[in-house]
Amino acid sequence: MELGVSTFVETTPDVETGETMSHAERLREVVEEIVLADQVGLDVFGVGEHHRHDFAASSPAVVMAAAASLTTRIRLTSAVMILSSSDPVRVFQDFATLDGISNGRAEIMVGRGSFTESFPLFGYDLKDYEEIFNEKLDLLLKIQESEKVTWSGKHRPVIHNLGIYPRPVQNPLPVWIGSAGSPESAIRAGSLGLPFALAIIGNVNPSQYASQVRLYKESAAKAGYDVSRLPVASHSHGFIAENRQMAVEKFFPSTYARTNVRAREKGIPPYHRSDYDAACSFEGALYVGDPETVANKIIHLRKHVGITRFFLHVPHGTMPHADVMQAIRLLGTEVAPRVREEVARLEINNQ
Repeated sequence: MELGVSTFVETTPDVETGETMSHAERLREVVEEIVLADQVGLDVFGVGEHHRHDFAASSPAVVMAAAASLTTRIRLTSAVMILSSSDPVRVFQDFATLDGISNGRAEIMVGRGSFTESFPLFGYDLKDYEEIFNEKLDLLLKIQESEKVTWSGKHRPVIHNLGIYPRPVQNPLPVWIGSAGSPESAIRAGSLGLPFALAIIGNVNPSQYASQVRLYKESAAKAGYDVSRLPVASHSHGFIAENRQMAVEKFFPSTYARTNVRAREKGIPPYHRSDYDAACSFEGALYVGDPETVANKIIHLRKHVGITRFFLHVPHGTMPHADVMQAIRLLGTEVAPRVREEVARLEINNQ
């Protein structure tokens, strides 16, 4: 069981002062967060790609490379790379470079992206949304398999027996499929035998994602893959403090502000305190509370959904850096040991 942190490196206005941090300052903070996560024994840190004024990480590999030489064991992954609007050759090269700097700790998590700003920015048409992703994933996996590649498609120039460099330390360099929960994504990941990551967010009961994991594993088994060797990750917003009420109250303002910005953009009903409180309950999708509460929710997810990796997405919106660092510290020193001990006990009992 692996535990880690994910971030979108948000630079939203501070809910108390109204001030907006610079992209540069937030990027430097994230490097500090990665270093701390490594120091407290967490397994993985993920950085998501965005191309908006309220996010600072348009290049996750560069952000993580800044932390790679300052860390020793934590794995470094995108969460996610928007593969549809990226060049798979450059994505592979960037993460192979990160893999070399980190001595074999890089991973690529790819997805189609819930934000679409990158499509016009890089000259892609949204009507090709699904087709582009499938084509570019095919190319990325060919590069993963072989140093020299021959490939042709509709949305990118042909490659004829060309080498892709540098080569990574890991062979193969891990490629994950990230999904917001569509059955098509579960089937795609399973059919290709790729690790699968689910974004479990919003007003949902995380246990309902068990059906997605079953579909993923059924597809993998049908394609001839050893299901027992395929990892499944989840990504959920959350926050940890010394006691539950402190965590709930500290995480609410930025979550409320950020979620309502998205609600207005999407034209959906506004987010209320009652929605937040429901999501903070044991059956909700926010992993907010004291270490024992958060550990118990992660263990429940392991039992009922079958995840093998958990990302705590913190912060959601802009929060004081000291609070974020303390949440990471508690995740590594108090939550992770509880979860690992219980998962180990469950595995022994199931043998």
